[in-house]
Amino acid sequence: MSSRSAVVEGTGYYRLDGRDAVRVCVLDDLVLLYHPHSGQTHMVISPVPEILDHLIDGQRVSVADVHDRLAHAYDLGPREAALPEIAAHLDALVALGLVRPA
Repeated sequence: MSSRSAVVEGTGYYRLDGRDAVRVCVLDDLVLLYHPHSGQTHMVISPVPEILDHLIDGQRVSVADVHDRLAHAYDLGPREAALPEIAAHLDALVALGLVRPA
């Protein structure tokens, strides 16, 4: 099953290893994420910092959970359009090693 079909079905889960796993430095609209484990620094913009803010340390969180948390503060548009976008950002964070599938 591809990650895209998992998103549609709501079965894809992600986990943040802990707030200390990534150091955050905010510079206006740009956010630097330093990952001490890899020694890499990543530059990101919205909505990545907001997505990371809505992951709870150590808990399995689905794409739908992240959407629902973000929707309280932001206009995300239609749910069916927002879910794949959120999943794509989470998959990119997994590829960087900042978030892991759960």
